Amino acid sequence: MSPHVPSSQVGIVATKTLTLILGGLITYYSYRAYQRTSARELQALSWGFGIMTFGALIGGVIDIFVPRILARLAWLPESGFQDWLVVSVFVQSLLTTVAFAIILYSLYVD
Repeated sequence: MSPHVPSSQVGIVATKTLTLILGGLITYYSYRAYQRTSARELQALSWGFGIMTFGALIGGVIDIFVPRILARLAWLPESGFQDWLVVSVFVQSLLTTVAFAIILYSLYVD
């Protein structure tokens, strides 16, 4: 395995980092708003954005780190990297779907 990081992974790491920072800030401020007002819709909103941010983080970790760790342990051949890309996209998409459902719920809570 080459010690050089492909430029596509640099882009993934950069955008995942920005997603983590911005999503974390949105989650933090929506949770603070919930604490001030005790409005259930703001609590649901903060949960939704938190799950979406967590999904982006987990998707990136699965995509970049898990295959390399398994390859170092000789549990995964080089050709198995593509399979983990599919897993990471699925996990992130699943958590994003759950997050959008919670955010939609937050818009309709009375």
